[in-house]
Amino acid sequence: MTDVLRRGRASLAFGFFAQGVAFALLVTRIPAIQDRYGVSDALLPAFLAAVPVLAGVGSVTTERLVKRIPPSVVLRWSQPVVLLALLGVGAGDRMVELGIALGAFGLAVGALDASMNMLGVSLQRSYGRSIMLSFHAAFSLGGIVGASLAWVGAHWDLALFVSYLPAVVVLLPAALVGSRWYVDWVAPGKRAGVEGVGGGGGVDFKVLLPLCLVMTFAYIGDSTVSNWGAKYLEDVLGSSEQLATVPYNVYMVTTLVGRAIGDFGVRRFGAVVVVRGGAVVAAAGFAVVAGAPGAWVGMLGFTLLGLGLCVLVPQTFAAAGRLFPGASDAAVARLNVFNYVGFLIGSPLVGALGDAWSYRGAMLVPMVLVLLTLVYARSFDGQPDRYGGGHERPRTADVGRGSNGL
Repeated sequence: MTDVLRRGRASLAFGFFAQGVAFALLVTRIPAIQDRYGVSDALLPAFLAAVPVLAGVGSVTTERLVKRIPPSVVLRWSQPVVLLALLGVGAGDRMVELGIALGAFGLAVGALDASMNMLGVSLQRSYGRSIMLSFHAAFSLGGIVGASLAWVGAHWDLALFVSYLPAVVVLLPAALVGSRWYVDWVAPGKRAGVEGVGGGGGVDFKVLLPLCLVMTFAYIGDSTVSNWGAKYLEDVLGSSEQLATVPYNVYMVTTLVGRAIGDFGVRRFGAVVVVRGGAVVAAAGFAVVAGAPGAWVGMLGFTLLGLGLCVLVPQTFAAAGRLFPGASDAAVARLNVFNYVGFLIGSPLVGALGDAWSYRGAMLVPMVLVLLTLVYARSFDGQPDRYGGGHERPRTADVGRGSNGL
């Protein structure tokens, strides 16, 4: 049984890693994609907005799919679609081909994100302790690798298809092989992946709403860093163009570090304390960025942002699983939609405020929103994931067989 869990955890972590690579390869090459297809500055936001909108559709569709098939099956086949759609973005030369590729990418990403986190939540339940942050740490590591590969492609002026092909050739077969060891949760008398596993009951949206708001706030903060960090450092804090490329890398590295050690904090102090601490650190990061007199102080702010924001999203998914143990798949799928809501709101909000007011002032808005997480922190206290001193829950959960056995 232990070997089944370990293989399931390792294979799922690789799935998160592969998703991080694919997403970074797409978003970091947006200027090159725009040039290849001749997408105007006026039309580009519509293309970019379509991806999270369709991802939301994919997440909602996944909620319905997992009533009939296990999440592992959704994940097994959505991940290759994401990778092939990425390759399609690099292979086309007409705008309609770009639209089809991005559409497929968006729908598959929604299904992928939802099913990955469903499996992560169920595995954490089986382990009886916090492991959710480790999966998102794998995603952050994949993001760093993907961004580095994108830099190589841009540096050597490689065609998009040539830049994407090695990653897809390596990741796609590896992900398919790894999917053999995905583990679905199975409650007594239930089939893996069926909604309501682990007990009866549905999802009360009023109870889920605080977590939906926290997810939205976290992604507003994340999209602010990814979309405006470089521009802010160069235009507001007067850095060089080269130095302006550093904040996102710093943010990703500190996100990786925070998630790599975050599970230990959750086990020792509980999810509520970790979430509150993350919100305070992230708010402090935005405050430092807003008031920074120069580029290097601004970099300190982005460092704090990575350390603070990194814990919020994984713990929000984990909290949904604790609040709705009998319908965790549905709760995760609905909650996942709000990461795209935050992404859609964050970048335009900061841009509009920056143009109408000031970019320093605009940084205070995500700061306030992240601080509102403190109001909803008690929603993370369903069943604290702790260990030691009698805190660890007994590992009595039944564990599903690997998805290859279905």
